[in-house]
Amino acid sequence: MLKNKKFLYISIILFLISIVLSINFPNDNTFGAKASVINIPMTKGSGINYKGVIWLFFFVISLYFLAKALKKYKARIVILAIIISALSPPYLTYAYQNTIATDIYAISYESQNSECNFDKVNETTLHGECELRFKNYSSKDVHFNVEFYDQYPNEEEVHMLSLMKKGGPYRVNLAGNESKKVKIETDIDLSKMKHHIDSGSSNDVHIIISSGDKTRKL
Repeated sequence: MLKNKKFLYISIILFLISIVLSINFPNDNTFGAKASVINIPMTKGSGINYKGVIWLFFFVISLYFLAKALKKYKARIVILAIIISALSPPYLTYAYQNTIATDIYAISYESQNSECNFDKVNETTLHGECELRFKNYSSKDVHFNVEFYDQYPNEEEVHMLSLMKKGGPYRVNLAGNESKKVKIETDIDLSKMKHHIDSGSSNDVHIIISSGDKTRKL
């Protein structure tokens, strides 16, 4: 089954490096991504995601050496390696947060299960209300600030989200091992806005959390 041990060792080292590079922690590197490979973004809002490109290089080379190291079952084992690469990063992040992570690094945020709704009270006031889902994996209380991240500044929907910045930062407190749906709401003054703003909603809400000098984009 094995043809070249040296190539196998090289493959394992490169594969482990690619796994480390594929972990989107402590920040979510998928902001503004338009192209991705196995959920790893190759682009980002400002252009090329160089971390993703470096990951792809190590990953492809590791598969090449893996195939060269084997006599039999090359296709099966390469496919298995691709599956492991796709599935392992979230489990490694979970393991880290559930064991040694502290403060905001122990906080998990469910962006896809969070949403914001905006209702126009009158011509000069917009009421924004967001429900954000968090999980504290540490046994200690964690206190942090929440700000809203302007992922696509030219799109109207996210422009509405950026309006939530005016009332921030918002303080959030999570007890040890607590899962919590946090409600954040504020009234937004529209009197000085150049663009027409109406009622609406936004899903998959991206935020920035901070505590002291520590910051995470989620």
